[in-house]
Amino acid sequence: MPLYEFACQKCEHTFEELVHNGEAVECPECHGRKVERLLSLPGRPKIVNQSLPMTCNPKAPPCGPGCCRL
Repeated sequence: MPLYEFACQKCEHTFEELVHNGEAVECPECHGRKVERLLSLPGRPKIVNQSLPMTCNPKAPPCGPGCCRL
């Protein structure tokens, strides 16, 4: 079920809609069926820079760049 962006040609409202196999799309504002599918770019994946939890040995040298003792 792809998510597409549309613009209503009647009221110019833009909206997103999940489209099933050949399903007709309707504007949620004016219920017009004259809509144009817009070219949209896929979202960039979120990158989380979290390291795994580690326990440091206070008698050993620092464990690396993410060490809690630095």
